Amino acid sequence: MFFIDTIELEGLGNRHYLAGGGRQAVAVDPPRDVDQVLAAAARRGVRISHVVETHLHNDYVTGGLELARVTGARYLVPAAARVSFARVPVADGDTVTVDDGLELRAVATPGHTPHHTAYVLLEQGQPVAAFTGGSLLIGTVGRPDLVEPRLTEDLARAQHASAHRLAAELPDETAVLPTHGFGSFCSSAQAEGDATTIGKEKAVNAALTEDVDSFVARLLADLDDVPAYYAHMGPANAAGPAPVDLTPPAVADAGEIASRLAAGEWVVDLRNRVAFAEGHVAGSFNFEAEGKIATYLAWMIPWGKPVTLLAESPGQLADAQRELVRVGIDRPASAATGTPQEWTPEGVAPASFPRSTFAGLAEHGTDGIVVLDVRRDSERAAGHLAGSVHIPIHQLHKRLHEVPAGTVWVHCAGGMRAGIAASLLDAAGRDVVAVDDGFDSAADAGLTVVTG
Repeated sequence: MFFIDTIELEGLGNRHYLAGGGRQAVAVDPPRDVDQVLAAAARRGVRISHVVETHLHNDYVTGGLELARVTGARYLVPAAARVSFARVPVADGDTVTVDDGLELRAVATPGHTPHHTAYVLLEQGQPVAAFTGGSLLIGTVGRPDLVEPRLTEDLARAQHASAHRLAAELPDETAVLPTHGFGSFCSSAQAEGDATTIGKEKAVNAALTEDVDSFVARLLADLDDVPAYYAHMGPANAAGPAPVDLTPPAVADAGEIASRLAAGEWVVDLRNRVAFAEGHVAGSFNFEAEGKIATYLAWMIPWGKPVTLLAESPGQLADAQRELVRVGIDRPASAATGTPQEWTPEGVAPASFPRSTFAGLAEHGTDGIVVLDVRRDSERAAGHLAGSVHIPIHQLHKRLHEVPAGTVWVHCAGGMRAGIAASLLDAAGRDVVAVDDGFDSAADAGLTVVTG
């Protein structure tokens, strides 16, 4: 009998896997903080004999090299991936034995990257699961535009061919276990559902139901923004990431926090957006620990700029620190836990700003104010408030000068990104109201929603 354990990283929208038998197991696309994988193996009582990468990842720093080092496992990486460390190069058709009666076969599936490789798990020679990485996802495929613009169309066509190869070679009941597609920007579309098989994908996945020209045209037309930090992930993974250090950062008092703000460093408050709006250190930014902190902070912060983290508890700080090392933000310059009153100099009151809803905006009226939409282009095209200004959240910190004068009512689709935006505007000295509401409520509130 075999097992497959899933290690889910909701913040990055990825899944990683540990699969094996009674004695040994293989880790697939492990995250950088490898202790979770080691714990999963310990619970199963197995040794990790192999670590495999489906591709050089663009959205997170891998833990594969470190996991192979600490376990002594063989580290399998697609042969065509250019890397600077020793590994076992894998080519199409290569097979390794994981445990008695359990094998892993490499299947070349270019598309997400030129060297992308899926791995089919075979029990007694029969396919039972396919680890598809960024190739065949749940209802979609991995995006083909993360490597080089000149290759995008060719890679999109390769995605179509790779999906068809998997569908042709594997039985319908084979489980499809992708790394991406659970909220990751590596997915070309939002994946629906939690589990799938080859047979299910044959019925619903556009890569398997549309001809190649139609599929490629639609895929390229629907591609969304790419997080800026992706540019740093591939090189980090090719060079071989260093081990992580998750020990607590140096403690910052109110004076040091003020000094770091004065030096132009980023001070990031991890508390929820409601608490932040009610009181915070003037000049700090709000990236909720419970939100997609790794994605949005890494997307927006100038790469390499020192960051100080403010948290309500040591646990919240540790969780955020773990999220951030996954995207290459390794060591906070400093940190503090507690309350805004403890983080501000004596005699200085915490800053604050109001929150509202779309109903509150309708009641107030839009005359004489700025309504700022910080959603992505694709979201805005599906419907937006008439007369609103549009600056996507990931561009706002560089385009604050474009926000017209006046009080700014800022919104997104649900409230999290509006909270980030409100903190940026507040830090810049603007009068701001955070609309903490779902965009579906806008029309119900009587506001005019237009499309296009």
